[in-house]
Amino acid sequence: MRLYVNIDHAATVRQARRTDEPDPVRLAVLVEQAGADGLTVHLREDRRHIQDRDVELLTRTARTVVNLELAAADEILAIAERLRPHQATLVPERREEITTEGGLDCVGGAARLRKALARLSAAGVRTSLFISPDPEAVAVAAALRPDAVELHTGRYAGSWRTGGAALAEIEAAARQARALGLAVHAGHGLTYENVGPVAALPEIEELNIGHSIISRAVFVGIERAVREMRERIDRARGAP
Repeated sequence: MRLYVNIDHAATVRQARRTDEPDPVRLAVLVEQAGADGLTVHLREDRRHIQDRDVELLTRTARTVVNLELAAADEILAIAERLRPHQATLVPERREEITTEGGLDCVGGAARLRKALARLSAAGVRTSLFISPDPEAVAVAAALRPDAVELHTGRYAGSWRTGGAALAEIEAAARQARALGLAVHAGHGLTYENVGPVAALPEIEELNIGHSIISRAVFVGIERAVREMRERIDRARGAP
């Protein structure tokens, strides 16, 4: 299973002072050295954390791959077309939200998403749609023909201690998406404590995790934090 580390949160600290540190591009080097399979960054329209300069440098210097999260907005799509990261994940975006609150509306936004996917594919970028783990969302997303879907694990992350319904939703959605020929990713709110059951699902091939790793890094350093998450994922997958 691939572990992509979201480094947006380092940029959030930097932007709090509008200074030049911590530099997420320098952090990315340590993240890769610690065993991450890729780097995830969300270039928001309001530029609240990751900046254009960060994406420019990361796409030039990453030793692994870059997964660029973005809204289906013309300005950001043009940046993705020019920089051509390995993967682009289309996500919903609202200025008022603290973090991404749910999956894409693949019904109401179908025309816009289809156009965005076509632009990204034409640029040679692997595509993914960030969706809720429910049957309708999976079916509609599959009809748009991305390369992958990323299942929003927020409900699971908020309820994993009190029951297994949310995990069952993710498991069913992962099976459905895989049966429809899609690669399956997952992310949002995953931590060292709750990642195991999601990582154990065989249909899921990639996890995107950021906040928990960066939070852990405050105490133990980024390389150890990445290694510890990597170990928990591998253990859940049955690796020795």
